[in-house]
Amino acid sequence: MSLYQAIDVWKWVSEQQVVRYRCFKNLKTNRFAVQNADFYHWPFDTAQAASLEKQSHELFAEQLPDQRASSFDSIEEAIRAHDREFEGLG
Repeated sequence: MSLYQAIDVWKWVSEQQVVRYRCFKNLKTNRFAVQNADFYHWPFDTAQAASLEKQSHELFAEQLPDQRASSFDSIEEAIRAHDREFEGLG
């Protein structure tokens, strides 16, 4: 059985933007993976927030987090790797 703990980590980007990293800890291996990162802008859009939350659940249902992305010993390492992987895509 695969059990995961969801951990939301928030990063302040600017006065107009924050990012939420949807991280998961594999309770068997104690390793961390970032499934996705959601960007929120001011003014806050509740429809966008609901859509991002739905997408996050769908991603988890489609594929386990540590199969979707590499896993790491610390949550900080997982976030840094996620940022490196996607830094040129935004």
